[in-house]
Amino acid sequence: MSAPIAYSWRADAEEPLRTWSLAFPQSSPAQGDQTEYRPAPGRADATSGPPGTASARRELRPADSERDGSACQPPPSGFAQNLASVSPAVSSVELRAPRIAVHSYVFAQHDGQGPKPPPRAPRAAAEMPASDRLTRRQYTRIAPPEDVIKLADRLSVLLEPPLESLLAGALLEFPAQPFPFQMDGVAFLYPRHAALLADEMGLGKTMQAITAMRLLFHMQQVRRVLLVCPKPLVTNWQREFHAWAPELPVLAIEGDRARRRWQWQQPDAPLLIANYEILRRDTDIVSDTALHFDLVVLDESQRIKNRSGNTSHVVRAISRTRSWALTGTPVENSPDDLVGIFDFLRPGHLTASMKPRRMGRLAGDYVLRRTKAQVLSDLPPKLFRDADLELLPEQRESYRLAEEKGVLRLTEMGEAVTIQHVFELILRLKQICNFDPATGASAKLERLMADVDEVAASGQKLLIFSQWVETLTTLRKRLARYKPLEYHGSIPTHHRDEVLREFRDDPRRHVLLMSYGAGAVGLNLQFASYVFLFDRWWNPAVEDQAINRAHRIGAAGPVTVTRFLSRGTIEERIEQVLRDKRELFDTIFSDAATPRLGLSQEEIFGLFRLKRPAATLHAAG
Repeated sequence: MSAPIAYSWRADAEEPLRTWSLAFPQSSPAQGDQTEYRPAPGRADATSGPPGTASARRELRPADSERDGSACQPPPSGFAQNLASVSPAVSSVELRAPRIAVHSYVFAQHDGQGPKPPPRAPRAAAEMPASDRLTRRQYTRIAPPEDVIKLADRLSVLLEPPLESLLAGALLEFPAQPFPFQMDGVAFLYPRHAALLADEMGLGKTMQAITAMRLLFHMQQVRRVLLVCPKPLVTNWQREFHAWAPELPVLAIEGDRARRRWQWQQPDAPLLIANYEILRRDTDIVSDTALHFDLVVLDESQRIKNRSGNTSHVVRAISRTRSWALTGTPVENSPDDLVGIFDFLRPGHLTASMKPRRMGRLAGDYVLRRTKAQVLSDLPPKLFRDADLELLPEQRESYRLAEEKGVLRLTEMGEAVTIQHVFELILRLKQICNFDPATGASAKLERLMADVDEVAASGQKLLIFSQWVETLTTLRKRLARYKPLEYHGSIPTHHRDEVLREFRDDPRRHVLLMSYGAGAVGLNLQFASYVFLFDRWWNPAVEDQAINRAHRIGAAGPVTVTRFLSRGTIEERIEQVLRDKRELFDTIFSDAATPRLGLSQEEIFGLFRLKRPAATLHAAG
């Protein structure tokens, strides 16, 4: 018998360790191949050899026939004696080392302050709360905007890693886990030089914008950013930056003119916040081309819808590379509102002569609009109650006299009548629907007090909206036993945060009286469960904004909205106009048919069955 050659194989790591040996007994070509395979009794037996020799090793998965044992037949008789009678020759074969797959992970370092959070055991999807399931998704891809033409530029965006990987690579932490639709909003803003985030109120536009800005800073794509917002929201933005981007230094432009000029020119201030009023006062400073920003963000950008206004001229004059706009109401009155915003984002892209559907198609790639019904099916619902009330006798008589006298006066003015004269009559009639000017009688107040009694008794909180500060002052006196708080334009700005804090934290404060103008933007009041619209605003979008102060992410339960409406009055006629204007908004952001635009001058005059004078040419805003 010739010297046998011994090999050993080791199965891969997925299977138990198994060693095999091959023995080649003496044979001649005529005898054929008599190679036999047998399991070695042990690793030492199969791999042992003369001292100082090395045994060859190969990684090999046994064949299927070997796994079921069919190849492991007992050795023939005398095979072991023949094998033991010779000295085996051991052959060593150098094998290439296998490639090792390496997975890299980056973990934020614990700062040592406070206890480390305990590991969280995974749960089945059926056991998870709905809010947890909303936040679970593997990754969010960043898509190139349609206006990126060059192949290299498009590929650079397409080859970006998922958004989650970018955030992890920059070691960015969040105070709360964003929803998947919010990550989509960040991915929408991040690659765009012109973008309008038009999510419905309550979906976290502030958080999405801050996260996108934060990522741009960390990726060194921007170094200097200006955020412009209404004056009451400056402190709110400062708080949100501290929560969602604590490492970014934020400087609010304020003080006298000399101080503001110095602040504008600070080279080491990466992120500036200015309100629209300061921007108008510092027009000569911000319009200087030497003051360049990598990104300018307009919050509540409907402020620039009037293209001929000073605010629009100022923001368009700012030297900038990127332009973003945030608003929950991109169209308030007419398609011109959207054109005004696009004059800042992408001048000339939209024109007022376009039809709504064409305008919507052209704006499509620059606008991201989501509603709570689309992305937050698990958010507590809004429950609407329309309180249709009959005027009290005193109110009815005052209303009849005011309407007859007013209509008679407008009729006698003939061609001299203007839209302002009609508005004055409308406002006078609406105020009578709230309170009788002679006696103070109010059907709305009687209904409101009954509801407030019930809400306060249950320990809940409520918001009451009106368009007049005088109405809110009267309500404060009539609801004095509930110690209501007020939040409107007459409250000093530096006191407003304290009002909100007291309303949120003091269990004895159940009522907050708010004007539409002060309470319709940028406030988070999700701890209030009830909203009362004491009188109706001209624009449905403003009403929606007011309601969404309470109905937003974080709301613990349903939000009940009560809308007061006086039957047989101007309020009923205005309600129909509001429905028409909702149709306009839906047309621009969908493929619906073109609707009536609502609140045209013909319709305003038609509220009193008056004919519009020929000299009146422009639509009312």
